[in-house]
Amino acid sequence: MADSSVNDTVNDLKTTANEVGTEVSKTIDNKMGDNGTSDLSGKTADAKQAIKESASKYSAQAADKARTFAEDGKARASGALEQIAQLLNDAAGQVDDKLGSRYGGYTRSAADSVSGFADQVKAKDIDELVDDARELVRKSPAIAVGAAAAIGFVIARLVQSGVDANPKA
Repeated sequence: MADSSVNDTVNDLKTTANEVGTEVSKTIDNKMGDNGTSDLSGKTADAKQAIKESASKYSAQAADKARTFAEDGKARASGALEQIAQLLNDAAGQVDDKLGSRYGGYTRSAADSVSGFADQVKAKDIDELVDDARELVRKSPAIAVGAAAAIGFVIARLVQSGVDANPKA
């Protein structure tokens, strides 16, 4: 499912780039005189303005699409965090039985923390989450680099397991 959304995004961006090129070409053609010559400084200014307007339009479309993907990712992440919290709560009873209530309490505390974090993610909009991430990187760059490395490792393992599960032969 993730592959199809990435492919759709790439195709949308290719289409947008082609549309920008077509509109620029049309604008230049429209600004040229019948014989292909004209006052070049005026035509150049018009072409620059048309390019700026087209770029602005498509930039806004790209930003809207990125925001949509970010909102979808936020919803998925908070759902995954809630599932992890539920798994921890479910495991707490087993931890009580095998290791004692003290360690079960630690598990419940971890579940509460994860659940609270999921609620925070749900409650904030994308801009607030980005600002929080920037602030974390400024305050603790080592933690940010470590987290990025860990996330990269997890993603690489997930991709590798997907490739291994779907061999093309």
